Amino acid sequence: MSQDLLEKALATIDEWPVDNVSAAVVGPDGVIAARGDGSRVYRLASVTKPIVAVAALLAVEEEAISLDDPAGPEGSTVRHLLAHASGLDFSDRRRVRCAPGERRIYSSAGFEVLADHIAEATGIEFAEYLVEAVCEPLGMTSTVLEGSAGHGASGSLADLAAFARELVSPRLLAPQTLEEAVSEQFPGLDGVVPGFGMQKPCPWGLGFEIREAKFPHWTGQHNSPSTFGHFGQSGTMLWVEPEIETALVVLTDRDFGDWAKPLWPALSDRVVDAACARTRDEDALGG
Repeated sequence: MSQDLLEKALATIDEWPVDNVSAAVVGPDGVIAARGDGSRVYRLASVTKPIVAVAALLAVEEEAISLDDPAGPEGSTVRHLLAHASGLDFSDRRRVRCAPGERRIYSSAGFEVLADHIAEATGIEFAEYLVEAVCEPLGMTSTVLEGSAGHGASGSLADLAAFARELVSPRLLAPQTLEEAVSEQFPGLDGVVPGFGMQKPCPWGLGFEIREAKFPHWTGQHNSPSTFGHFGQSGTMLWVEPEIETALVVLTDRDFGDWAKPLWPALSDRVVDAACARTRDEDALGG
């Protein structure tokens, strides 16, 4: 019954006002339910950032870099860049809008600076490092970074489902590394979630947005405060609900806009409800 609920939830994307859409619900062992073309390659836009963040975290684990390395504006570190707390402008790496740690300023430029820092530390061009560190080990064969490390990747549902599985149950990253990455960094900072306005506060981890009590929001009202993930301007989203070890990936070919604001939370709520029912079914069966 719960499997039917998941499949029915995903079936609602067939009615979305987009030309192409692919979606998957992912658990610790991989894809639980899917809809749409799994191999079609989509622009990921800012869903690039979590993938880049995992590459950065692996570089930290390898001791190629440190979260406390100076990077970006004076006083800023790798941690500031990952948490959108460096003070850098959204798109202009030369423009500093405030001191590090003062506000949560969402910044793709910060991820470009971060990529340059990793490339300098490792001696490997960052797009290549991303493939070697993240894509190849996770089997993300269609994922390519071209241009900005903040929004320049493209990839398929199959690839993003593999990435989501890593976030649900890490095998590449150390679990304690992921735990820190999805914990609020520089607590209490206010900031804007693009498309959803000012959030006070605006919690963010190391490359991952943390839902907490944000409203309005692109996830659902049934998502827990610990939900983390990211969405992209190209009409893409990925969230992980750690309390039920479930992730949702949705890729579309229509830019984010007012069309998505009611549909994404509605789908999220249905997926959370179905996943909770699935968990109850598994508990009743003894796992």
